[in-house]
Amino acid sequence: MHLKASLTLLAVIACGSASAQPIKTAPGMPPVVNAGNLYSEAGTNRLSPGVAGALPRIYVPNLRSNNVYVIDPATMKVVDKFPVGKSPQHVVPSWDLQTLWVANNAEGKNDGSLTPIDPKTGKPGKSVAVDDPYNMYFTPDGKQAIVVAEAHARLDFRDAHTMALQSSLEVPECKGINHADFSIDGSYALFTCEFGGKLAKIDMVNRKVVGYLELNKKGMPQDIRVSPDGKVFYVADMMADGIYLVDGESFTKLGTIPTGVGAHGLYPSRDGSKLYISNRGSNMVHGGRHGKGSVSVLDFATRKVLTTWPIPGGGSPDMGNVSADGKVLWLSGRFDDVVYAFDTDTGAVKSIQVGAEPHGLTVWPQPGRYSLGHTGNMR
Repeated sequence: MHLKASLTLLAVIACGSASAQPIKTAPGMPPVVNAGNLYSEAGTNRLSPGVAGALPRIYVPNLRSNNVYVIDPATMKVVDKFPVGKSPQHVVPSWDLQTLWVANNAEGKNDGSLTPIDPKTGKPGKSVAVDDPYNMYFTPDGKQAIVVAEAHARLDFRDAHTMALQSSLEVPECKGINHADFSIDGSYALFTCEFGGKLAKIDMVNRKVVGYLELNKKGMPQDIRVSPDGKVFYVADMMADGIYLVDGESFTKLGTIPTGVGAHGLYPSRDGSKLYISNRGSNMVHGGRHGKGSVSVLDFATRKVLTTWPIPGGGSPDMGNVSADGKVLWLSGRFDDVVYAFDTDTGAVKSIQVGAEPHGLTVWPQPGRYSLGHTGNMR
């Protein structure tokens, strides 16, 4: 049976058993299996056949040392490292799960690149020249990569495999465009505007800017994630020290949730019940604010913070993701040159020394049918 046919059958079965109305998705997007939990197919150890043979590894891009460190999660040790392009920001799993792309944005200059990693060998391939790839996502149908050209306030739509440029979309009022998430049906995406305190709403079907939503003029919105039922977007803001809640359909701000100093990265638990929030603490790049880094655990159902895990002696937890079995939250320690491994049951944390200024690490393999980008936005 073809992939799309089997996915459609699964969706019909799931929706019928849950007595829920099926979600009409954007053209070419795989069906939503569980309308109540869009993360259902990225559940604990639900590994796709597409990741068969992939080495269990943590890939850590180091912004200032221009290399990637590779950690074996079984031994908690660095087992490899290799040079990449200038200023690697994120390691991004491809939509088809076959390639891990290192986004080398060269600090916004025109000599940026994407370095492919073969997850079966853990080794890099030949880099592809790409203008200013701070971050990267994929269209819900998997046909195009969306390179987030932050310095240019632009989204570049490229062939998902060759990375040949096909079209560009200017997002002029989104200063510092960087992180994104997609609606449950794939019809639109919300992008954060880090240096403008805004969100930008992008119509993914017609490829146009729908509008902007100001969160706070003095804010610094970072990562963004949609709730399991697709109704609310959670936006981490480093200056607000917490989360903004946004209704994506009406594009309105619903409220805020305090978490910790420098709220930054957002990662759903494997069962879709919780959201892990990295509070980066001291912001050494923008303003020198002080505070010890931590991770807050939020309950999606109640929108309450259940607990907060401190890092003994402080720290700077940034970007990462959750292990396939859901037992470990891996985060880069941005200004401490380490990687943190948090036990998701106890909050106990271990540190592993890596290169200079680790940023958007990815855990591989991860459960899910396909990746929408970033460090593994799996669905």
